[in-house]
Amino acid sequence: MKRKINETLLELMIGIFLWGIFWQMAGVWFVPDKAGCSLGLWIGVVTAVLCAVHMYRSLDRALDLSEKDAQKYMTSRSMMRYGLIIAVLLLLMITEEGNPLCCFLGVMGLKAAAYLQPLLHRVLGKRRR
Repeated sequence: MKRKINETLLELMIGIFLWGIFWQMAGVWFVPDKAGCSLGLWIGVVTAVLCAVHMYRSLDRALDLSEKDAQKYMTSRSMMRYGLIIAVLLLLMITEEGNPLCCFLGVMGLKAAAYLQPLLHRVLGKRRR
């Protein structure tokens, strides 16, 4: 069964990818290890998208719970997301395949996209009409 993706989640994912594209174009020229930086950045972007989808699903589920249960549920889910980010960063540090700092920059795309979402909503809303 194909499910329709939430409009806000889609705009958030678009913002995360725009963040990645911006830093790929702007930042890759200033680092000596261009491949490692690019790989780290896009691993971070994918991690941010996974966190956004997980957050959306967690919030959707928490709305069906009581206030006390929802608070516990969201706290545990938040810790899961932080654990994922830490695991990804540790994996990059151990394997030395990608730059962990660039990965962190990619993960920060989730924060930037959250601030850009209202602007993206207006821009994409005009295009849909």
